[in-house]
Amino acid sequence: MNSHATSLATTDRAAVVRSALYRAGDYLTLTKPRVMSLVVFTALVGLLSAPAAIHPASGVIALICIAAGAGAAAALNMWYDADIDAIMPRTAGRPIPQGRVRPAEALAFGLTLAAASVALLGLLINVAAAGLLALTIAFYVLVYTAWLKRSSVHNIVIGGAAGAFPPMIGWAAATGGLSLEPLLLFLIIFFWTPPHFWALSLYRANDYARAGVPMLPVVAGRTRTLHQIRIYTLLLVPVSILPWALGYVGVVYGAFAIAAGAKLIWLAWQLAVVSSVGDRAARRLFAFSIAYLFLLFAAFLADKQVAAHFAFKANSRQSSELQHVQRDGALSSAHIAHIVGN
Repeated sequence: MNSHATSLATTDRAAVVRSALYRAGDYLTLTKPRVMSLVVFTALVGLLSAPAAIHPASGVIALICIAAGAGAAAALNMWYDADIDAIMPRTAGRPIPQGRVRPAEALAFGLTLAAASVALLGLLINVAAAGLLALTIAFYVLVYTAWLKRSSVHNIVIGGAAGAFPPMIGWAAATGGLSLEPLLLFLIIFFWTPPHFWALSLYRANDYARAGVPMLPVVAGRTRTLHQIRIYTLLLVPVSILPWALGYVGVVYGAFAIAAGAKLIWLAWQLAVVSSVGDRAARRLFAFSIAYLFLLFAAFLADKQVAAHFAFKANSRQSSELQHVQRDGALSSAHIAHIVGN
C-alpha cells in the first residue's frame, strides 16, 4: 500500500511539474521569442557600438529589460489580436486561441511585464533608455496593433517603426542620450521592415484577407506589392551604406552592406519577374531578409570592435612611448644635477 501510494504521489508530482512547464512555455510563447531575439541583438549592437563604455552587469540588466519590454509588447499584441489569430492558420495555434491562456491572464502578464521592464530600466540604468522603451511598447501596442493593423494599408510602414527602436534604446542605455549614429541604425530597420513583411504577406495573403487585415497584397494586389517591395529595397540599400559613407564604420561593413544589398535587390527583382514560382521566391526573399538584417548588424558591430581594438593598441603604444620619454627626461635631469653638485 505504501509503495503504491508513493508511486501515485510521484506520478501526481510529475504531472504537476509537466503542467507547470507547459504553462510556462505558453507564457514564453506569448513573448514571441524569435522576434525578441532579433530585438535583443539589435539592441546589443547599439549598446556595444556606443562611444561610452557600460559596465557588463549594467549591460546585461539593460538587455534583460529590453527583452522583457519586447515580450510585453508581443503579449499585449496577442491579447488584442486573439480573434484574428484564431482565424489565420499561421497563428491559430497560439496559446490564447487554443484556450491555454485566458485573455485576462495574457493582458495582466503583458501589462506587468511592460511596467516592470520600463521601471527597472529607468531605476537601474537611466531615464532616457526607459523612456524610449516605454515609447516602443506604446507605439507597437497602441499605434500599430490597436489602430493601424486593422485599418490602414500603411500598417507595416508606420507601425514597423516600433521594431526599429531597440538599437537606439541600447545606445541610450550606454550613453544616456542619442546621436546621428543610432538614428542610422533605426532607419535601416525602418526601411527593412516593409519588404520583409510584404514578402511574407504575399504568400499569406489569403490568411490576411480571411481575417480582414488590410495588408498591401490584399488591398492593392500582387503587382502593386511587388512594386513597393522594389522601391523600399532600393531605399534600404543606400541607407544601409550610410554608416560607412559617413565614417562611422570601416570598409568591412561597407563591403558587406554593398554585397548583401545587391543580393537583396536581386531577390526583389526575381520575385517580380518569376511569377510561376512566386510563393517560393517570396519565401526566399523573406528568409534572406532576416539573415540580411542580422548579418548587417553583426558586420556593423564587428567593424566597430576591430576599430576599437586597433585604437586601443595605438593609444597603449603612444602612452608607453610617452612614459619612456618622461622617464628618460627625468634621468637626464638627475644626471645633470649630480654633475653640477660635484
